[in-house]
Amino acid sequence: MTVQGEDATQDAITKVEQTRDELRQEAREQLGVTGRDDAPPPLREVLSHDRLSVYPLFALGLLSIVDTFQAYAFGVLAPEISGALGISKGTIAAAIAIKTLAHALGPLPIAALTQQRARRALLIVLTGILWSLVAISTGFVTAVAGLVAVLIFDGLTTASTAALHTPLLLDSYPPEGRVRALSYYQGANSLGNVLAPLLVAGLTATVGLTWRGVFVAMGAMSLLAALSTMRLRDPGFGRWDTDRIRATVREREPAQQGSLAADGLSQRDVTLGFFEIVRRLLLIPTIRRLLVGFGIFGVLLVPYQTFLAFFLSERWNLGPGPRGLFVAFLAAVSVVSLAAFGRRGEAMFRKSPGRVVELAATLLALAVVLICLGALSPFFWLMVLLLGLASGLLAILSPALNVALLSVIPASMRPHAAALIGIFLGAGGVAGAIFLGGIDRRYGIVGTIASLLGPGVIGALVIRTTGALVSADLDRMINETLEDEEIRQLSLAGTRLPMLRVSNVDFSYGQVQVLFGVDFTVEDGEMVALLGTNGAGKSTLLKVISGIGLPSAGSVRYRGQEITYLDAERRLRLGITQIPGGRAVFGPMSVVENLRVFGHTIGRDRKAIDAAIERSFDAFPRLAERRNQKASTLSGGEQQMLGLSKALILRPRLLLVDELSLGLAPVIVGQLLDMARQINADGTAVVLVEQSVNIALGLVDHAYFMEKGEIRFDGPSGELLERGDLLRAVFLEGVGDGVGNKVGNV
Repeated sequence: MTVQGEDATQDAITKVEQTRDELRQEAREQLGVTGRDDAPPPLREVLSHDRLSVYPLFALGLLSIVDTFQAYAFGVLAPEISGALGISKGTIAAAIAIKTLAHALGPLPIAALTQQRARRALLIVLTGILWSLVAISTGFVTAVAGLVAVLIFDGLTTASTAALHTPLLLDSYPPEGRVRALSYYQGANSLGNVLAPLLVAGLTATVGLTWRGVFVAMGAMSLLAALSTMRLRDPGFGRWDTDRIRATVREREPAQQGSLAADGLSQRDVTLGFFEIVRRLLLIPTIRRLLVGFGIFGVLLVPYQTFLAFFLSERWNLGPGPRGLFVAFLAAVSVVSLAAFGRRGEAMFRKSPGRVVELAATLLALAVVLICLGALSPFFWLMVLLLGLASGLLAILSPALNVALLSVIPASMRPHAAALIGIFLGAGGVAGAIFLGGIDRRYGIVGTIASLLGPGVIGALVIRTTGALVSADLDRMINETLEDEEIRQLSLAGTRLPMLRVSNVDFSYGQVQVLFGVDFTVEDGEMVALLGTNGAGKSTLLKVISGIGLPSAGSVRYRGQEITYLDAERRLRLGITQIPGGRAVFGPMSVVENLRVFGHTIGRDRKAIDAAIERSFDAFPRLAERRNQKASTLSGGEQQMLGLSKALILRPRLLLVDELSLGLAPVIVGQLLDMARQINADGTAVVLVEQSVNIALGLVDHAYFMEKGEIRFDGPSGELLERGDLLRAVFLEGVGDGVGNKVGNV
């Protein structure tokens, strides 16, 4: 590569980094995080400014209301259902926990249906109709099996509420009104919790319906409500966040004419699949910590809602009507609490999203203390007051945690994050039902309610520690979006970009961090050497590039697209091949079988694979002589030849070779190096990890040097030869100065 080409590439990299750093704060403000204590504008003003309708909020709120009918009717009427079907409290709780698990798993396929195309509104309306029909069918069950089946179907169909409602709301309204939109939506859910118990009370006490008639009537109401939301539309992913961030880049640059380079990859080539998205989400510290918190919260929330009806029945002798009124009172308190929180939460989010999470943790801790005191209260009025206050505090948790969690990830991935929340809540609910069922048998219903103090406080502590992580994860999402758009603009302008760019990568094995802010660049057709101490992170860096390992921070971009979280097998199809040192063959298979497997990994036809195998035998005659011999019986040099043949068959754009000469005789090494040169001469870029300075630097013009997980040198190989301080540390550590002085002459 020419000096001018290197300069042009470095200029492009510098421009991307400058754009990211200069626009980060503006992008934060575009997302509603101003860092100031200023009050947000009234929601009416926000809607008027962008000519937005309240219909999405109304439609989703209405569906949220009717979604509560089945769950709360079941909760209030649980004692009657238990008696009619002859099943115990523990069985009822277990059945509800199974429904919760179905509700948790249901969002997974729904999220998968929406990741390539924004059709959330259609799915929301369809599933709303389906769960209404399921609610009606609840009134016709006659046995435990039927009851469990109905609850499972209800959990699966209402999964769209968990997976799609909140993400659609975030894409329907700008960031400066999101906390209030989520609060009002949650308020609608709480209003449903008011209406559902009141309906139960009215339908049983006033109309005289049995529990079966209640489910049929409420299911019919739910169906009418679902049909009234058919005008709901999907605005698309990231309309008010990632689109805004990209717009800041486009406004900074002059309009570009043209199309992306023909040699580059298309967006479709690197679009993440379902499990790749889930894996990426689990690498985000905020997501991981909050999911643990939601799991612990599930231990509290699901059993509390179940055992509360039994607590009111056994401790205070309340029948279905009074129980319904009590639950309605708790929900009414939640509505008032959410209305009061909306604008205050918005202002807090604008100042610092992490503060919203910390507030949620504090409120959770206070709520469980109030629940415990309410369970132990000897006075009915005091119990009502304490549980009412707790209900108001718990209601704030959903909008507070959701807005923080969903703001740090790309819009298209929010349904997947919501699905993960449901899974952890459901798993916690199952664990809580089992745990509290045992406590109920031993200590009674009062002891069961009071025991919720433990998981509640633990969950609050876990959630509170998340507050410090939110800001960094928000910046990481902003950086990725800014870099991606700037690279796109540069590509449209015809700017030369490196084939591979590893930027600011961190990587850890468990709690042990191995890579620290690594930057690494390879040009198309270039051969570079990667040198360093044992344990410096060279092999780990190759794993990050090939997709075997995923970084905890930073990005990997290849041929104009980000591939940081792409699976290793997909990277292979895109032209990235790794040959691990000493582990590049399948021992129990013959030489021919190994070569054929290499070809089949990218789905080539048999004739093309046969021709590629013959090319490998022409390059390495010794392999031809041992074509039917098991790979495990080959010598070390022959195994390396077989591994290097992988590149001859796949013909990658980028070849990563780890320790090509390790433990081999000089003659064999020479043959392997000749083949590496030939592969490079045919147009493949090669990254060569080597222990031998003579071999590596005699083969390449460009070298990197790593030490303790960091790049210590990046430049011409001749300059590295002059750095005796680095080479001595690697290869002559502990050797006398007389010998060390020879390093400069290597």
